Amino acid sequence: MRATLPLLENSDFPAVRRTKLETLQVNLGYLCNQSCTHCHVSAGPNRREIMTVATADVVVEFMERGAVSTLDLTGGAPEMNANFRRLVSAARALGIDVIDRCNLTILGELGYESLAEFLAENGVKVVASLPCYTEDLVDQQRGKGVYRESIDGLLKLNALGYGQADTGLILDLVYNPQGAVLPPPQQALEAQYKHELDSRFGVQFSNLLTLANLPVGRFGSVLQAKGKFDDYMQLLKNSHRIENVAAVMCRSMLSVDWQGYVFDCDFNQMLGLEMATEPGGRTHLKDLLHTCLEGRAITVRDHCFGCTAGQGSSCGGALESGKLASGLVA
Repeated sequence: MRATLPLLENSDFPAVRRTKLETLQVNLGYLCNQSCTHCHVSAGPNRREIMTVATADVVVEFMERGAVSTLDLTGGAPEMNANFRRLVSAARALGIDVIDRCNLTILGELGYESLAEFLAENGVKVVASLPCYTEDLVDQQRGKGVYRESIDGLLKLNALGYGQADTGLILDLVYNPQGAVLPPPQQALEAQYKHELDSRFGVQFSNLLTLANLPVGRFGSVLQAKGKFDDYMQLLKNSHRIENVAAVMCRSMLSVDWQGYVFDCDFNQMLGLEMATEPGGRTHLKDLLHTCLEGRAITVRDHCFGCTAGQGSSCGGALESGKLASGLVA
């Protein structure tokens, strides 16, 4: 796979500083039952990077210190890690909200038959990947048969109350564009998704989150192979909106890799861009158990334009530019 970091280094992205930490996003490893072309993690069935019990212990200790209000579990397929249920239970016992970034097909895999019930019993918010509401485009991006399996997963979650009014069980879907383009307006696309999935299958969900594809990992490598990397970067830069900078997810989130090392965001993690803490050497989550990060500089490069282009993009979908914080620059 082709490296993208050398193409992103000379950046003029504006300086950004941290606000109060709210979300701990933990990557439990790159093992996944799928291999998607847009995956910036390059996850798949043959990956062996996976979080150990000792590292999960540090995550629990960090949560016990009351530093965050949300635990965001990702991968790979985070549910394939043996520590997944333990981390969910520990967070919920502490009153911490939990997000499971689920690919939906894992709900039907052998050995995971009780997963959906576990998520519902613990009130876990499910953020599920479904890059389109049509079968052809989903299978093209994620593999043959994935669409049908995803619909089965959604119906299973619906049967437990997910996506239904007044149950408190949130089921959000994630849209990624097919290729080197920006996502369309989130609100209008959500209406299309809801109509199509309801009329075809009776599927209900809470919200649609539109995410831009960032030029890192597998997607960045594909762009290079097709000779489209520079054009896509120019699209991101031309579409940059300065008002989105104050709302980028890295300001209130800490990203932890499968070994416990910390980064400003998941994309920096995939690029190996260290968090701007102490110079020289990597920073582990255990080193931050007694540390306040508010006000610290965030490591930025050109890929950050993917989060500020157009309507903006974050793990929570399009940025709400009308509700921006202040004090974003150095």
